[in-house]
Amino acid sequence: MAGTSFLETLYNTGPGRAVARKAGLTDPPKLRRGYDRPEGPVALASLLGGGIGAEALTQLGVDTIEALVDVADNRSKDERGRDVPPAYSPRLGALVVDATGLREIGQLELLRQVLRPAMKGLERSGRVIILTADASTVDSPEAKAVAQGIDGINRTVGKELRGGSTSNLVYLTDGAGAEDLSSTLAFLLEGRSAFVDGQAWRVAPRKDGDDGTAGSNRNAPFAGRIVVVTGAARGIGAAIARTFARDGATVVAIDVPQAGENLSAVANELGGSALQLDITGPDAGNRIASHVAAVHGADKKIWAIVHNAGITRDKMLANLDEKLWGSVLEVNLAAQIRINAVLLDENLPGGLDRTARIVGIASTSGVAGNKGQTNYAASKAGVMGLVWAMADELSDRPVTVNAVAPGFIETDMTAAIPFVSREIFRRTNSLQQGGQPVDVAETIAYLCDPASGGVDGQVIRVCGQNLVGA
Repeated sequence: MAGTSFLETLYNTGPGRAVARKAGLTDPPKLRRGYDRPEGPVALASLLGGGIGAEALTQLGVDTIEALVDVADNRSKDERGRDVPPAYSPRLGALVVDATGLREIGQLELLRQVLRPAMKGLERSGRVIILTADASTVDSPEAKAVAQGIDGINRTVGKELRGGSTSNLVYLTDGAGAEDLSSTLAFLLEGRSAFVDGQAWRVAPRKDGDDGTAGSNRNAPFAGRIVVVTGAARGIGAAIARTFARDGATVVAIDVPQAGENLSAVANELGGSALQLDITGPDAGNRIASHVAAVHGADKKIWAIVHNAGITRDKMLANLDEKLWGSVLEVNLAAQIRINAVLLDENLPGGLDRTARIVGIASTSGVAGNKGQTNYAASKAGVMGLVWAMADELSDRPVTVNAVAPGFIETDMTAAIPFVSREIFRRTNSLQQGGQPVDVAETIAYLCDPASGGVDGQVIRVCGQNLVGA
């Protein structure tokens, strides 16, 4: 038996886990996943008259209680006379803080007062959600500094929470209302956001002409809509396809011919269709559109395309030749640029809908770089750049372009990493574990939701607040 296999076997025994716990390697918390909302009450703290959170929660049918700001100052002592940190009682399932009215440094004290009791007053897999004004939309240096300061608070709270609880921040741009915010609040409250922690992104008003919610069903938001997923034969791609199918989509599953058997199995399981395709081919975009029109109807359009297909060819830069360099950039980045350009033609049968969703897959390697992955990091950072560029380019069209950036996700590929290295990768995040493919899939489905039209040009890390690039 190989050394790493022996270590892994030993670790998974009772005595092995006992030794690991004594060494400080505790079992990670079990995360709440799926559409489940917190069991405990949801508290809303509206600081300085913020009200958009209350309206959005009401739209979601969430019953809230008012978080009492002065609870933080109700000091108590233990039997030895020591101060006991305050905690909400009963334990909260979630705390939503509407801090959109904060503009002065002194006002951050209000945020401290409502957050402090949450550190020991949340149930397991609880949620802290902070809403604040986008720094670009406030008018003084101090207000801009405060908005950015709240981001630092959010990231630190995410690191300090325990038991699988998470903290995330939503910046609201001018004009964003409860209707624009509701899908984001739903995602963050529910278990779908289990591996999204310590992150911040923006919600803006939906673009003119975005009628994506017309006829949509909250229980099946993609019913009657076609979603294309590349690299869908296995792993994260298969999880993405299954998540969209669960939520009502007709899935077009795409992968290379070599994966044809697995691809057909996934498509058949989901009642969708399979297209064997090398996405780097110059005709890939036209072949996708032709398949949609021929198989699903000449009048059908693609609601969302998820550019999940990707490869790695890892080597230290000193050993990285032109072929290995070029193949990764071609598959992970250049192919989707060409495909998007074709499918965005509004007159193309089987192309993208006028209010379509485009999602790319970045990576924490693209955020921070990674030893031995110069080509991969370039391609994934490029995906982020593409998202920002396309969001600007399509600003006058109700199409959204976003990306997710996964961290360490438990797949067949990561299972091949030696045990000790794998445990290090798993535990270097606030949730002390690797994510699941479904965590990536749920975040992508949120971005593609018909109600998420106000989320555009954003990159959301699905990494458990991984320390890499944090």
